Amino acid sequence: MTALPGGADLEAAVAAGARAHALDRAHVFHSWSAQAHLDPMTVIAAAGSYVWDGEGNRLLDFSSQLVNTNVGHQHPKVVAAIADQAAALCTIAPQHVNAARSEAARLIAERTPGDLDKVFFTNGGADGIEHAVRMARLHTGKHKVLARYRGYHGGTDLAINLTGDPRRFPSDRGAHGVVHFNGPFLYRSVFRAETERQECERALEELRRVIELEGPSTIAAIVLESIPGTAGIMIPPPGYLAGVRELCTEFGIVMIADEVMAGFGRAGTWFAIEHAATAAGPVVPDLLVFAKGVNSGYVPMGGVAIGDEIAATFADRAYPGGLTYSGHPLAAAAVVATIEAMEEEKIIDNAARIGAEVIGPALAGMRARHRSIGETRGTGVFWAIELVEDRATRAPLAPYGGSSPAMVETVAACKKGGLLPFVNGNRIHVVPPCTVTAEEARAGLRILDEALNLADAHTA
Repeated sequence: MTALPGGADLEAAVAAGARAHALDRAHVFHSWSAQAHLDPMTVIAAAGSYVWDGEGNRLLDFSSQLVNTNVGHQHPKVVAAIADQAAALCTIAPQHVNAARSEAARLIAERTPGDLDKVFFTNGGADGIEHAVRMARLHTGKHKVLARYRGYHGGTDLAINLTGDPRRFPSDRGAHGVVHFNGPFLYRSVFRAETERQECERALEELRRVIELEGPSTIAAIVLESIPGTAGIMIPPPGYLAGVRELCTEFGIVMIADEVMAGFGRAGTWFAIEHAATAAGPVVPDLLVFAKGVNSGYVPMGGVAIGDEIAATFADRAYPGGLTYSGHPLAAAAVVATIEAMEEEKIIDNAARIGAEVIGPALAGMRARHRSIGETRGTGVFWAIELVEDRATRAPLAPYGGSSPAMVETVAACKKGGLLPFVNGNRIHVVPPCTVTAEEARAGLRILDEALNLADAHTA
């Protein structure tokens, strides 16, 4: 056990955690889980880059929970802003102006690329995607939406059908006008490419073929993560997102950038799509969906940043959509405080520096030492370790969408060492808060380095 932040009573917190766990198992229905097989970890406290489990053990949070606590846990400025807002105005219907929402919209619009100057607030990323697609369909008068395999867009009905990983399968009825296509991923290229340039060219050729064969007159939008997150943090090759933008413009298709996970500092920039800029300028989508890091998940919040052309569609025509909690004052106040803290404390600069100077080099060194590592990739505080049984065949250490004894043992070793990792299939993602210090990052990477010895034992 280790002391809790703020000198809280550890024994009392552990007792309260035990009661919470019992009540959870009696009454809480968990997402993405077979309920009878769960034994979820209890969290009794959190601060900065750390959480404390139900036994009082401190764990370095290399998951940022669901890759959303970008300013760390319990950031004092954000906590204070929520408390101040609660004292002044807890809630108000979205048809009324409230100062927190107005300021949050201004701060977001100032940072989005190009002319994305209007903001429609939602409760999270999934409904942000739902509304972005609705806007695109109404704007174009077309229905189909293209989305890439190895992508994730949320758990609501349309968003899960847009998703390109196994979480879609139980809910996929083929009735949403969704067409999937292969995006670039050189390590597991479906295009038989040997270089990033080939992968980019062939992926864009594939997308053009899909557009032409599906019929441009039927396609409302292309939805894709600027950097696919849960699916593997696959950095798009240079020119790919610019190429998608060009195809969208050519065929009159709305480009929707999903920045739910990659935005607000995670990739070492305000938005991950900034990395796609070319000599011709920035890549500007027509709609940009955000959530998670916009206020580090302290209060649920997401939204759609809207470009001028689509905003004009609804200037004299009512937009048929809304939410009771759109632009909720507590969530908006957290947005304002988060963005201001990011600016004042140079948090995004820190994320970029930690990625370039600490995480990237450390992972490269691990790959040289561990035969279970097939590839490492990432930017900012957004990295993935691709674990394999055999480097030559690139056979994954766990099946696509599943787990394996090797992964279970490796993750258990991380937790025993004091590290809370983010795991999906055969990958461990290194995604600490954007506020993580170099010392904390190195400490977590040492724990991970040691745990990977167990993964090595399962390799050929």
